[in-house]
Amino acid sequence: MPKQRPASRAKSPEVAASHVMKIRTLIVDDERLARGRLAQLLAAELDVEVVGECASGQEAVAAIRDKAPDLVFLDIQMPELDGFGVVQELQGGKMPAIVFVTAFDKFAVKAFEVHALDYLLKPFDKARFQAALERARRQLARQTGEDLSGRLAALAEQVQAMKTGKAGEERITVKHDGRLVLVRVADIDWVEAADNYVALHIGTETRLVRDTMANMEARLPAALFVRISRSAMVNTTRVRELEPLFHGDYSLVLRDGRRLTLTRTHREKVMRALGREGGTGGR
Repeated sequence: MPKQRPASRAKSPEVAASHVMKIRTLIVDDERLARGRLAQLLAAELDVEVVGECASGQEAVAAIRDKAPDLVFLDIQMPELDGFGVVQELQGGKMPAIVFVTAFDKFAVKAFEVHALDYLLKPFDKARFQAALERARRQLARQTGEDLSGRLAALAEQVQAMKTGKAGEERITVKHDGRLVLVRVADIDWVEAADNYVALHIGTETRLVRDTMANMEARLPAALFVRISRSAMVNTTRVRELEPLFHGDYSLVLRDGRRLTLTRTHREKVMRALGREGGTGGR
């Protein structure tokens, strides 16, 4: 009689997990509680191995070069060397997939602009974390070493442009109907203060961003946008003409016929900006 084969035993979840290709992951955040939160979430994922935690950008650069992780959760706001600085320091080396972690919308936009894999906006919940991790899994499954090196070069080039002031924000993140919508800066006609928000006027639509006029002025490219009053800025390419009013003020007419008030305080700066853009230029 042929020998009976011993009955096969089903592998336990622990044994099965040991055969899963692990995603070697590094956590970078200068806040201990934030690192702990990510570590706790990652510990529940069977295909993830946390290979280290870093509290600064310099530590992160050294750890990435030494441990060669597949994935990095990288905080943007860190003293001395921020998340974008880490990316720049890694130029010429192997590039891991990156999920930027930030508490500020404006940095989330920059993360997209430098080709980040994804971003987590603090405070984030478990569902948002798992969505970012799943996207990382898909990206790593189809990405080659050459792809990663190319991404590093693109990241470093974009970051350098941002740091030297040669590239302003090209898009702004706007929350709309529970979604994050990217608005092209070049499509914005004018901007005005609206209580605790800033209203972006785009054609017939208006989008609200929780920000101040001062911050928005710093974010928008100075070559394109100019302050016309305490509560408004305008895209200079949308200006059709200026009409004098009383006491040195002007009525600024946009291409769609809308009229905005240019106050005397901002008049000379606006005139210079319009002169450079081929506007009226005179008083």
